[in-house]
Amino acid sequence: MICVEHREISTIPALHVVKQDLAQKQLPLVFFIHGFTSAKEHNLHYAYLLAEEGYRVILPDVLYHGERHKGYCEAELSLRFWEVVLHTIGELNILKDELEHEGLIDLNRIGLAGTSMGGIITLGALSTYQWIKAAVSLMGMPYYEKFAEMQITHLKQKGVNIPLSEAEIAQLFSQIKEFDLSGQPEKLNGRPLLFWHGVKDQTVPYAPAHQFFESLLPMYGSFPEKLQFITDQRAGHKVSREGLLATVDWFKKFV
Repeated sequence: MICVEHREISTIPALHVVKQDLAQKQLPLVFFIHGFTSAKEHNLHYAYLLAEEGYRVILPDVLYHGERHKGYCEAELSLRFWEVVLHTIGELNILKDELEHEGLIDLNRIGLAGTSMGGIITLGALSTYQWIKAAVSLMGMPYYEKFAEMQITHLKQKGVNIPLSEAEIAQLFSQIKEFDLSGQPEKLNGRPLLFWHGVKDQTVPYAPAHQFFESLLPMYGSFPEKLQFITDQRAGHKVSREGLLATVDWFKKFV
């Protein structure tokens, strides 16, 4: 039987999904991070399939989302996008440390995945934590600075007032640069990384993600099986069932 437990892990609301008979054992762990304006419950199908394979899965609500919402409209939330991304990268270590303290995880078998904003968080976390053994970016973007520039342009075109001075914008770019994997791909250290992206995605563009993948190929020349990019020619900003199953298979292979 698969158990879905609602709990707070160091004050962070999360869903904990695991086989009931394995709940108290040290298990391989997968964190799954939801997308912008989404919430932890929206990715339970990933967690169920992974739990069926013997993984412990943690789906947290990220800052200002789900149980942590503050009533912001989408435009207001957009202005806090990078605050959410960086805050969540920090919270991943808090979550991992608490689960480690509880004796529930195998530290040599930890994976991370996410959709859209969750994929962006995943790629940034890879630049920060070597304890992540394998990862899946579903519609993610490794180019933090380029994506932030695109977001600012888009908001201005929509007539949204950006309440930041030029100095504050420069400070933001300085902060996110630290987590921009595109500028420090060596931090991957050959760890298994799967991308899934739809060509017709109008929210997080396909081309930069694929460009980054291609730039990584020489680094994975001795172990090409650890780097994969699944292109869906028909998909927009929604992961297909193929992407779901590929995510589960990736962790079965590498975590």
